[in-house]
Amino acid sequence: MHATYTTPVGRIRDGALDLLKWLALLSMVLDHLRYVGLSLDGLYVPGRLAFPWFCLAIAANLHRVRNVGVTGQWRYLGWLLLFSVISEVPYRMFIDDADTLNVLPTLALGLLVARGWQQKAWVDRGLALIAVTIGAVFSTHLMFGFFGVLLPMAMLLVFSRPWYFSVLPGLVCVAANQWQVLLSSGSIIALTGLVACLIAPLAGLVLLRHATSASPPAMRRWAYGLYPLHFLLLLLIRQIIA
Repeated sequence: MHATYTTPVGRIRDGALDLLKWLALLSMVLDHLRYVGLSLDGLYVPGRLAFPWFCLAIAANLHRVRNVGVTGQWRYLGWLLLFSVISEVPYRMFIDDADTLNVLPTLALGLLVARGWQQKAWVDRGLALIAVTIGAVFSTHLMFGFFGVLLPMAMLLVFSRPWYFSVLPGLVCVAANQWQVLLSSGSIIALTGLVACLIAPLAGLVLLRHATSASPPAMRRWAYGLYPLHFLLLLLIRQIIA
């Protein structure tokens, strides 16, 4: 199978891409259910799919509009930054011992890096360099760290290449998920989680290529609000359970 992925541009919806986003959202919610007070440690494994699939969605959006202008990408970045700020309080309310920012700053930096790799304009390259520097200097403060910032670019590199190139973003994803800690734990959940990180890019690419007939509800700008709202909903569930 060749992992070439071409999507329509303009206002035409890509059902496979919308499906990928919904599945990424579902994986994220499953992952965060581990914090509601129940014994749900096994949800760690499907939860490892969320971040790489969000990164793949960023790469797919960049790939599909690479020849039709950049205005939409600046709006995309703006919404990520806006909801990075909005989501931080609900995130810290739900994750009591959070030692990083929420995931949206990582995705915003990753978008800039991937965009800089794709485009030759000095503005894009300069912003990418700044984003890489921020990712390196503040790695411990970013969810998924420096390698998380690089993951959207690694995903973008896989498009129009044979399927086995997906091992590259797979390894970057493993690196972004504290592989040393997971490997040293030796638990079946940790090791299965590492496998999920490794195969997530390929699984996402297969979905984008073969789920072209899918027609889930379109994810539009309102979907950004689901990120902070799901923290508040899960917090309510935890309080009810307690």
